[in-house]
This record gives sequence, C-alpha cells and structure tokens, in this order.
Amino acid sequence: MLSFIDTHCHLDGEEFTADLDEVVARAREAGVTKVLVPGIDLKSCQTVLDLCRQYPDYCYPMLGLHPEEVRADWKDVLAQLKSSIFHLPSSIIAIGEIGLDFYWSREFEQEQLEAFEAQVRWSVETRLPLMIHCRKAQNEMVAILKRYAQDLPGGVFHCFTGNEIEARELLQFDRFVLGIGGVLTFKKSNLPVTLPAAVPLSRIVLETDAPYMAPVPHRGQRNEPAFVLEVLRKLAACYGVSEEAVCEQTNANVARIFGLNDKEY
Repeated sequence: MLSFIDTHCHLDGEEFTADLDEVVARAREAGVTKVLVPGIDLKSCQTVLDLCRQYPDYCYPMLGLHPEEVRADWKDVLAQLKSSIFHLPSSIIAIGEIGLDFYWSREFEQEQLEAFEAQVRWSVETRLPLMIHCRKAQNEMVAILKRYAQDLPGGVFHCFTGNEIEARELLQFDRFVLGIGGVLTFKKSNLPVTLPAAVPLSRIVLETDAPYMAPVPHRGQRNEPAFVLEVLRKLAACYGVSEEAVCEQTNANVARIFGLNDKEY
C-alpha cells in the first residue's frame, strides 16, 4: 500500500467539525500517514494544538500568523504567538502559515512585510522550518528571505502554482521545497509542464490545503487529506515515475525539512 504525507491541511477548521473522525479514517485508508496542520491566527493556533493532541503521532502542529490575518494589532498578536511557539518548541514542527498576500488588498502591506520578517527571524532562532504562503508578492518575499538565507533551517513554499522562472527563483533557497496540491490536476494548470522542466522531485512535498482546492475528480467538493492521493498520481504521471517512487521521495523530503523522525508529540 502507498504511504504518503499531507503537508498542509486545515483539519481544525469548522468544515470538518461534523465528521472529523471519518475524515481522518478515510485519510488513513487512502495511505496518508501524517497530516501537518497550520495555524493562521491566535484562535486557530489553539484549535490546531487541540486537534494534534486529539490525533497524536498523526496530526502535527504548525503555528503562525497568516498574511491575510495581519491587522493593525499584529504586534500584539505576534507577541502572544511567540510565547506559544517559544514555550512549546518540542511539539511544534514549523512556523506557519506565514507569508505575504497582496492579491485582494494592500491595505496592510507594510504590516504584512514586518510581520513576515519577524516570523522569519523566529525560524532562525528556533531552528523550526517555515510554511510560507505567497500570493502576488514573490519579489517582496524573496527580498526578505535573502537577508536570512544562510541562517534559515528550511521550509516549504506552500501552494506553488508559478512558472519555471518563479520556480527556479524559489529553489535558490536550497533548504526549501515546493508544496504541490490540487492545482496540479486542473485542466488549465501549467504545473504538469513546469515542474518536470524546472523542479526535481527531491524539492517537492505533497499537500491538499484542505478544505480548499480539491483536486480533480473532486473539484468543487470539500477537499480532505485522502484526496492528496490524486496529486500523487498526477505527479507520478508528470515525472514518468511510479507512484511508489513519488511516495518514497516526497516522504524523504518531509523528513529532511521537518525532522519528523526525530520529534515526538
């Protein structure tokens, strides 16, 4: 049986409240051996920790302030988050979901930039990897990361959907990988061509971003961890390798980035 990992799933969300045990059971049945769960604000960072205690050695917590949640009070929010992260370092596997997002609005652009850089510094201090969200802000993100490139332990550029030039720019951060999800399976996606041309499998991890962006043939439905199997299958077809080879390589990438083999929760 195939064994693989969903490196980005908002399993603590209210979308899963009614049937969480069934969702986890389906994930296990599909072959998902671990689920990495990101926090996005103060409330969700607590629900993420609660969820991961409910499913020990299966769900693993990441804590951070998502760029779309950055407001005028971001400094106070980060102060509270920092306390959690620095007091629970052995149980948290990454800082995230953090990043920059200028797609909808630039109202808090400067605050986003400062909040992102502050959390990047936490990664340097704690040696926890980063789970990075970036939308319409790659130039600004790369500029900040370059200041810390030699000191960062690594991480994931979550939900990569870019072109070859953008992929190569991100891969210059040699301890980082690209998170690939349901968009790979979409009819108009450029990823089936872009990834084999520019990204070795050693720089890819699988993700769902559930409950969002369900892959084909589940597009339009609530996404869930079991559906990462569709991403795995498409990736194997794109690279012309077996599904087992994709599992082996992406699992090794997760172990390298997150050190899950060395952590107990």
